[in-house]
Amino acid sequence: MAKKLYPDAASALEGLLRDGLLVACGGFGLCGIPERLLDAVRDSGVKDLTFASNNAGIDNEGIGKLLRTRQVKKMIASYVGENKEFERQYLSGELEVEFSPQGTLAERMRAGGAGIPGFYTKTGVGTLVAEGKEVKSFRGQDYILEEGIFADLSLVKAWKADETGNVVFRKTARNFNVPAATCGKVCVVEVEEIVPAGSLDPDAIHLPGVYVQRMIVGAPYDKKIEFRTTRSTDVG
Repeated sequence: MAKKLYPDAASALEGLLRDGLLVACGGFGLCGIPERLLDAVRDSGVKDLTFASNNAGIDNEGIGKLLRTRQVKKMIASYVGENKEFERQYLSGELEVEFSPQGTLAERMRAGGAGIPGFYTKTGVGTLVAEGKEVKSFRGQDYILEEGIFADLSLVKAWKADETGNVVFRKTARNFNVPAATCGKVCVVEVEEIVPAGSLDPDAIHLPGVYVQRMIVGAPYDKKIEFRTTRSTDVG
């Protein structure tokens, strides 16, 4: 079995990066984003990238770092708030955006990972999301055809993995990471801890090692907060 653990993000991505890639990326806001891998993508200088991800982090965090360096050509995303540079580039025509509702985006990734080229959904019928898409009626109700996402590369953040690449996520940090992991030709995962093979409870594994080609240990991580809200001390 080929060794999956690499010493750092740059070496784990060696030979995988080129201009024009379609990248599936896990994360939701700042939760469960593959920080070390995204930094390595930025440092590599590749450009004209398309990212399929729930959102682009926030300004200068997550995929937001790659927006700052103008390495992203297109975003396939559900949510574009809380990122002023994303907003600026979109409104100025510098960034192409394909909006995909969250459930639809997750299913598009899952479908790609399962080899399913497309599926019908009611979500988005009669809205801008449906423009240019096939509409089909089932039992008297309209559905739109959505295509599965088949990415060149998957970037994923997890809690721990064993030496063979079986992966466990922690609570809500699982978010889009599992479907994103499955839909890429090559999946690279950064984890907080590597444990010996056989030490994970098989019933606790969220992503089987068959989907994982390369891994790094990215710890330690800082706990980043999107919004800090505090109560006023003036109670008089």
